[in-house]
Amino acid sequence: ARVPSILLNGTTGIAVGMATDIPPHNLREVVNAAIHLLDDPAASASDLMRFVTGPDYPTTAEIISPSADLRKIYETGNGSIRMRATYASEDGDIVINALPHQASPARILEQIAAQMQAKKLPMIVDIRDESDHENPIRLVLTPRSNRVNAEDVMMHLFATTDLEKSYRVNLNMIGVDGRPQVKSLHSILTEWLDWRRQTVTRRLTHRLDQVMDRLHILEGYLVAYLNIDEVIQIIREEDEPKHELMLRFGLSEIQANAILDLRLRHLAKLEEVKIQVEQTELEKEQKYLEGVLGSRAKMTRLMRDELTQDAETYGDERHSPIIARQEARALREDQLVASEPVTVVLSDNGWIRSAKGHDIDPRALTYKSGDQYLTSAQGRSNQPLVAFDTTGRAYSVQTHTLPSARSQGEPLSGRIDLTINAKITQLALADETTQWVLATDHGYGFICKHGDLLGRNKAGKSVVNLGDAKLLPPALIVDAELSRIAVAVSSGHLLIFGAHELPELTKGKGNKLVQIPPALLKEGHRVTAITVLPALRSLRVIAGKRHVTLSPSDLENFAGERARRGKLLPRGFQRVDELQAES
Repeated sequence: ARVPSILLNGTTGIAVGMATDIPPHNLREVVNAAIHLLDDPAASASDLMRFVTGPDYPTTAEIISPSADLRKIYETGNGSIRMRATYASEDGDIVINALPHQASPARILEQIAAQMQAKKLPMIVDIRDESDHENPIRLVLTPRSNRVNAEDVMMHLFATTDLEKSYRVNLNMIGVDGRPQVKSLHSILTEWLDWRRQTVTRRLTHRLDQVMDRLHILEGYLVAYLNIDEVIQIIREEDEPKHELMLRFGLSEIQANAILDLRLRHLAKLEEVKIQVEQTELEKEQKYLEGVLGSRAKMTRLMRDELTQDAETYGDERHSPIIARQEARALREDQLVASEPVTVVLSDNGWIRSAKGHDIDPRALTYKSGDQYLTSAQGRSNQPLVAFDTTGRAYSVQTHTLPSARSQGEPLSGRIDLTINAKITQLALADETTQWVLATDHGYGFICKHGDLLGRNKAGKSVVNLGDAKLLPPALIVDAELSRIAVAVSSGHLLIFGAHELPELTKGKGNKLVQIPPALLKEGHRVTAITVLPALRSLRVIAGKRHVTLSPSDLENFAGERARRGKLLPRGFQRVDELQAES
């Protein structure tokens, strides 16, 4: 072969104790690498990879393997190639316009449809194949809305379908020595160039032999034309004209046979001129062939010229672009769930359920006999729920898997491993970046991210060191730099301080929020309510059936540093049940 077809076409196969997987390559790139190796036989794999950047498949899908992996393939002969489909957004749809090598469009549609039927792809509402002669590959995905992130959807599909495939590479082949061996790119091209040099040498040698044989015959023809009358007489009169021609003119047997095989019409004078012209051209070719066969540099130049000519005649641009891409990851189960507002309700006996929307009254729901409402949390169905028990442990629960509020729910203890005598008392529902103020009724607390509360173990994780204290409902905090924290104590005191004074921790007891004298603590006085006040917000103080609203200017009377005792609230509002920030 004039080019290394083993690399160009690629091949795959298996035999006893061995296998081969050679990907196809681009003709121009392989030829350029071979030419470079002709000029620099000591070139490294990195040098050759300036020309052969990677395999080239008959598809415009992307090769996303890192350059280090490609270099390893060409250095060792082993590795793998990853290919990924390409797509574009058209009028809100996701249009897949190229698939990995040998990927079946029908198979990919089946894989996507199976996820849709299993409700594992809620963000896609329709798929269709619009491929035709003008668009050989055109798979169209219709998102549920324009808020769907096409990149996230495709990354999930890359990880879960044949839209991304891996191809094993094993450059195992039989060399010129007849033995199979896994070879590097340098070894393949070097061995092929040596074999090519031998092939060209044999070709030129064969052609030189043909030229010499033809010149030998032409010399006999010229002798015959110079003595045409005598030659004709010999042929007409002698019983063995060949032997007589050889004796008379000193011809070889080959020349004599050629003369005897001449047709009469070739005896014209014009034929003599043609023979002389042919003889001149063959002598020039003889000189050229002998020069190439006698010079390694001229042979190398001929090989280079032939490779260049073939690349220009048959080569084309690369089909499969090599682009570094981030690794595809399947979306988590909670990310695949439609994001809907929900209210999670927990009963006193530990039964939990989820109601759609935020406008429901959880206390008005029906409960089992002897059971009642305990607490609730509002958020979205794709956000993780955290449940806190009386020992300060936090348990993670997938919100979208909770039973509907149309039923009476199910025991939360069936989803988590509660410690002995522990009871779930508080809930928190938000995304992982949300911050909460976790506080105890003894007046200690800290700021914590929702993501730090999550865990994989059913036994939960220790978050708050409670001791004899009780955990208060978590208070959502948006901006710790601008917000303030309001803390009410059963002694009638109210303290307001900057949220930035409270540290952000992942677990622990926290810092003191408000000062409760030991004597009052011993008498049973506790923190009864806590809330976060955004900047310039009023505070509603609820005491039984009564409430009072304190404006931002009123709140300055209760402002102080963290861990102070605070100021007494007006009479009639000192037994605080709840604090609310008003808009």
